[in-house]
Amino acid sequence: MIIGLVVLLLGIGALPAAAAADWSARAPAKGGEDGGEATSGSAPWDDRVRTFHGRAFDACTTPSRDTMRRWQTSDYRAVGVYYAGRGRACPHQPALTRSWARAVTRMGWAVLPVYVGSQSPCVGAGHKKGVRIGRHPWGQGKREARDAVRRAGTLGIERHSPLYLDMEDYDYRNRKCADTTLAYVRAWTKEVQRRGYVSGFYSSADSGVRHMEAARRAGVRDLPSVIWFARWHTKPHLYRERALGGNAWHPQRRIHQYAGNVKERHGGRTLVIDRNLVHAPVARIG
Repeated sequence: MIIGLVVLLLGIGALPAAAAADWSARAPAKGGEDGGEATSGSAPWDDRVRTFHGRAFDACTTPSRDTMRRWQTSDYRAVGVYYAGRGRACPHQPALTRSWARAVTRMGWAVLPVYVGSQSPCVGAGHKKGVRIGRHPWGQGKREARDAVRRAGTLGIERHSPLYLDMEDYDYRNRKCADTTLAYVRAWTKEVQRRGYVSGFYSSADSGVRHMEAARRAGVRDLPSVIWFARWHTKPHLYRERALGGNAWHPQRRIHQYAGNVKERHGGRTLVIDRNLVHAPVARIG
């Protein structure tokens, strides 16, 4: 997500009022800001799922507790963490422990757990080609979903939390590749949700997200319940993304990554981050 994301850097939107985080622990109601229903194709969650509305950042390497404390001076109130998966650009995460998750939650941070598993066979980024989906995508997706759930548990990420599958930019117009990728994503989603977690999906708005939207329109089942779309160099927005139908993944089911690989400094600490606007589930930390 931070490294090597290939996106088409176009898009328009309106800048929302900055800052205040809005927490809730309720199921999404029909209707909402655009008046549409949540129609992702996956089963809705219940009132044990906690949602967050506000700004989030993610960094390739999880910041230390002290940095998270210092960054409380920023407008961000949620953080994305690359907690597991063989495709991570930064597999060494010394700060990311169960005690870290508990500590930052006590500080008031919401956590977005990101799993970077196997990548599409037609992935664009060269450094991701070594972790492509194999010949048995359904079985591979199911196995990696079990790993995602197990690794989440070691960090105290409880059931009814979201797990976001990171799928970097790929050529979804390649039919064979698209079919393989979709089988993997559906298997991953089905197994994650069978085990009591909420399935999310991150990708470029003009590749993976367009692919999921086409599948939704075609009536495909077992699609992710939350969409995290990357469209950089634009103002943050949730419900005006042209790759998504107005009533798709709505409400409380979207994250917009609107800038990437930018430096910010807060409380005397500088990080290279991606910027996100969130209205979606966040982790329950036990």
